[in-house]
Amino acid sequence: MSSPPPKKTRGKDRTDVMGDSVPTANEDLRSKLMDIQIELQQEKSKMDELKAKDRVVSALERELGVQAGYAQKLQLQKEALDEQLGQVREAERHHGSPKREVVPVFGDTQDYLNNQVDLRDARRFQLKIAELHSVIRKLEDRNALLADERNELLKRVREAESQMKPLLDKYKRMSKKNDDLLQTLQRMEEKLKNLSRENAEMVRLLPQQLRRPTSLTDLSHAHEEQEVEFLKLQVAEQRGVIDELTQRHVVETYFGFDEESVDSETSSLTSYNTDLTDRTPATPEEDLEDGVSREEAELRFRQLTREYQALQRAYALLQEQTGGSHDAEREAKNREQLQADLIGYQAKIADLEKALAEKGQDSKWVEEKQYLIRTNQELHEKMCVLQQAESKLKAEVQDARDQNELLEFRVLELEERERRSPAMGFHMTSFPENTTSALQIYCHQEGIKDVVIPDLMKKLDILGDNGNLRNEEQVVVIQAGTVLSMCEKWLKQIDSTEAALTQKMIDLESEKDLFSKQKGFLEEELDYRKQALDQAYMRIAELEATLYSALQQEPGGRALDESLSDRQREELGLAVDKLRRQILRQSRQYDSQVLQERMELLQQAQQVRRGLHPQVTEERCSIPPTSLSLSLSVCVCVSPLVFCVSLQTRCISQKSNSSSIYFNTDPLTEHLTCLSSTCFRN
Repeated sequence: MSSPPPKKTRGKDRTDVMGDSVPTANEDLRSKLMDIQIELQQEKSKMDELKAKDRVVSALERELGVQAGYAQKLQLQKEALDEQLGQVREAERHHGSPKREVVPVFGDTQDYLNNQVDLRDARRFQLKIAELHSVIRKLEDRNALLADERNELLKRVREAESQMKPLLDKYKRMSKKNDDLLQTLQRMEEKLKNLSRENAEMVRLLPQQLRRPTSLTDLSHAHEEQEVEFLKLQVAEQRGVIDELTQRHVVETYFGFDEESVDSETSSLTSYNTDLTDRTPATPEEDLEDGVSREEAELRFRQLTREYQALQRAYALLQEQTGGSHDAEREAKNREQLQADLIGYQAKIADLEKALAEKGQDSKWVEEKQYLIRTNQELHEKMCVLQQAESKLKAEVQDARDQNELLEFRVLELEERERRSPAMGFHMTSFPENTTSALQIYCHQEGIKDVVIPDLMKKLDILGDNGNLRNEEQVVVIQAGTVLSMCEKWLKQIDSTEAALTQKMIDLESEKDLFSKQKGFLEEELDYRKQALDQAYMRIAELEATLYSALQQEPGGRALDESLSDRQREELGLAVDKLRRQILRQSRQYDSQVLQERMELLQQAQQVRRGLHPQVTEERCSIPPTSLSLSLSVCVCVSPLVFCVSLQTRCISQKSNSSSIYFNTDPLTEHLTCLSSTCFRN
């Protein structure tokens, strides 16, 4: 029990020495960070100055462009005045010099006055030309000054950019280094959390591991008591440290954990573990202690990590309660103690990393992070592409909605037009190809399922072959069977004709819808062109107003306006009106031509539809009434045939709604009635 205290004091001295090196490293890092921040502020101020100079240069360039335009305009005016002056001189050359001429007689007074007016105009033009020359010289001088100033500013901008480039590179390097330090801090925090969890597990398993030596070997009772007392002393010391730290104020550093502290803590923690292992008394059971020493060290480290986290939580609560009003010396001692603990924990982390590297279990977190960054970037790009596609689809949906509204409006118009036009309704009853009787299908449609047409035809054949009937009765029965077969053929033929006509009408309806859609699109295009034409009119009016105001405001424009005579102004206005009327006439002709073509197409479709209507009516009316009357007469003979006759007359009347068909009784029907009564009696 006497050997552990000196080793403990040596461990404390070593941790104190290492704790002194940590604040110096932190101070160095803090000073470097402050220097970097100061340089960053200086670079930001330089960038603001460069941006301001760039704005000044752009403003000067714009002003230079305005002045150049104004100089060009004055040059054009000068050329116009030179041309007019040349014309005046040419006129003077033709009429002679007025100075050498004598005073004209009374008849030449008008020519003399005209020459005097031309001379005054020429002098006035010469004065204006001189003024324009002076203005042009001033503008050229100012342009030269502005160009020199611009070149100087561009030179200064290039110099500033050349000075700024190394500073930006340095700033990028510092920011990258700062990011690396932050990542290192995050890794250390994660490792500390993992170690704290392992410490908790080892604390939970510590009693079991302490019992193993007693159960496996014959350790003496004195050795057990020494280890128990040693553990009790450790627990008491740790509790004392916890109680002392709960009453102190702990200061957190701004920079977090750095690499130097991690390297410096490795030796301290290893020495602390060796001190703890050296404190155990020497016993004959050293072979057992070799297997347990590593587990005990890990358990103790985890326990210390857990206690460190508890101390951090207690410090946070204490800081919230007290507000940081404590003694400076006590705070310095607490800081040194916490820094020593931190060095020990970081040394243990470094040892564990080395052990993992030796075992080949080093986590490739850098590669995983780069892979995650690339994956995140790819997902971001895909998301941007999907957002663009979504915006395009939204635009297409909006266009489709607009077209749908336009088509609904056109459909309403067509329905109204169709309601006013004569209706043509087709109700087609299709027959399957494998059926043998159309009348049988009509019976099933009307709900009469007891009547079978083939059986009725067989019964009519039997009655025709019956010898008990008279010749006239047999002839009537045979004729009734023939009429029924003919009616069935006629029904099939009418059904096929009706199907063909219905298909034609469907094709015509589709063509009509197509023409209606084209007409709607053309009307939309016409509206768009009308709107563009209105905008062009407004733009022309604005340009005319701008031209008039410019002519009124600018001195050169006023001179040009004054130089124009009333006749020239009228001619100019007439030319503008003529051009406007021509544009209007062309646009109206084009619109009327497009509308006329579409109206012709619609009229042709309506004519085709009207031409098919009489053909359908004729097909409906083509059913012979004699077949209907005969079928009625025959069906009276047998009681089931009565239902068939009523059904057939109803179906054929539905087929021929447009043509009125009336069934009249004749002597043949009366004879058949008598024949039916005779048959029933037999």
